[in-house]
Order: sequence, then C-alpha cells, then structure tokens
Amino acid sequence: MRILVVEDEKEIADGIVAILEQEGYRTDVCYDGFTALDEMLTDVYDLVLLDIMLPKISGLDALCSARNAGIQTPVILLTARSRQEDKIFGLDSGADDYLTKPFDAGELLARIRANLRRWENMQSSKCSFADVYLDQTTMKLCGSIHSVKLGKKEYQLLEYLLVNHDRIMTRDMIVAKVWGYDDNTEYNQLDVYISFVRKKLKFVSDTVVIVTNKGVGYCLQKTEG
Repeated sequence: MRILVVEDEKEIADGIVAILEQEGYRTDVCYDGFTALDEMLTDVYDLVLLDIMLPKISGLDALCSARNAGIQTPVILLTARSRQEDKIFGLDSGADDYLTKPFDAGELLARIRANLRRWENMQSSKCSFADVYLDQTTMKLCGSIHSVKLGKKEYQLLEYLLVNHDRIMTRDMIVAKVWGYDDNTEYNQLDVYISFVRKKLKFVSDTVVIVTNKGVGYCLQKTEG
C-alpha cells in the first residue's frame, strides 16, 4: 500500500512517515498544496493524509481540484481545526475522514486501515468490465465461459486497467502503481506483462482488449460488435 503524506511541518511529516513505514506502508511526502495536487492527480496512491493549512494552495483547494478531476483516492484530513463546522466543510469538500491534531498514532493507523478496507471493497466491486471480471480469492481472470490463473503482477496490472477502463493510463502511472516509484522496472518489462495479460484476455473474452496509445500508455476497452 502506498500513502501520500502532505504536511508542511517537516518534523510532523517525518514522524508520520516513521509510523507508517514501521507498519509496512510505502510513503511519499510533499509540503505544499500545488505539489500535493500534482501527486494526487497521478492516481497511484491508495490513500492520502492531507493537512488543510498548506503553502501555495490549501489542502481543501487541492482536494477539491483532485475530486473534480475524477480522483477517488481516500483522503484523511489532518488539521488543528476542531470545530464541528470545519469537519463538516472538510467532508463536504470530498474528504473521507477527518483527524484533529494532535492525534494518537494508534488512532491514525486505525483510521487508515478502516479507509483502506472501504476502498478495497469499492475497488473489488469495480473489478469487472463487459464480460470479464477478476476473482480476488483465486487470482483468476474470468470470462463467460473460460477462466485463467494470473500471476501477482499480471493481476495488479489488470486490476488497475479494469478499475480505470476506458481511460488512458500512462506508462509512468502503471509502473508506479504496480511496481512502485522506488522500483527500477524498465519499460520493456511493462511491455512484456502487457503481452502476457493480452493473451489471457483473448483466451477468456472476444470483446475486451488492451489498446496501445503510442508514446502515452494503455487503455482497457470493449471492442465494437
């Protein structure tokens, strides 16, 4: 799981990162609203911890812009504001949860787990398109008649394309989501996995294909007819 931490106070940000990495989460950090928005728009994160009071643009402005762009990643707001009206406004702006500073590390981790569970349930319900779907329990790609076993990376790659079907996902976005920013994966490795998944898609479906957008990325689409 990859989490984006957005906090302009470096000491606090470092403390949060230490807590998360001790629990096995991969983390990235940014310190202002503009950078936070750019990072959220990559759509590679499983959850965002977002401070409200940030330089350049506020956390709420960054959140609203991300939501307007179609980003659905769970966002937990971190703020010193404790008034009920502030919480309501934050949630109405697109946040999924709200945690008031100072907060307990145990509560932070519990909120993260709860939001990730909800997100995973939502994602699993979306892992179908046209006549194909993913079976998470068996790691299989299933069609109306046939099914085929997927490797871990094949499953993660196809899951990402399924959830975002009909959207062009750039090569950078796919590599970051499936392999992670800190992985030295080469693009030819991505092409190899795309080839594997295409063959398995063809085995289970006559209608769902991965379309190459040359120089950009890939898109899962339903063929006409």
